[in-house]
Amino acid sequence: MIIELSTNINAPIQRCFDMARSIDLHMESTKQTGETVIAGRTSGLIELGETVTWRAKHLGVWQNLTSKITEFEYPNHFTDEMIDGAFKSIRHEHLFYAINNETMMKDIFIFEAPLGWLGRLANFLFLGRYMEKLLRERNKVIKQAAESEPLIKLI
Repeated sequence: MIIELSTNINAPIQRCFDMARSIDLHMESTKQTGETVIAGRTSGLIELGETVTWRAKHLGVWQNLTSKITEFEYPNHFTDEMIDGAFKSIRHEHLFYAINNETMMKDIFIFEAPLGWLGRLANFLFLGRYMEKLLRERNKVIKQAAESEPLIKLI
């Protein structure tokens, strides 16, 4: 399944890029799931080749997910991919486009649930909407942080 989102942010591209890769801001944006870091990069800005392992409660179940930054071109894009977790696969492309002194942030979130046809049914019934809601909330927090003055201490 593929989820594509675009978010216009009234802030420079570098600031938006850094906010999107901030471990601390990610935890702020996922407070509703109790998400915490349990291994890998635990704070600050994640870089190419680094991993982070998250622990969060999704759909009533505590889960761990480890992702790795597999592509990185500052400040235009980075990609994180699941290397261990409940999904069959996750690839999240983060793209940034400078438009004057503003930024258009685009997410391409590609995931495949486990369990074959049962996973595809879950995608259709609820999982796709659940994942999109999480991404929209994350983007809302990134936008608010990037547009705030003075620079908040989450990058």
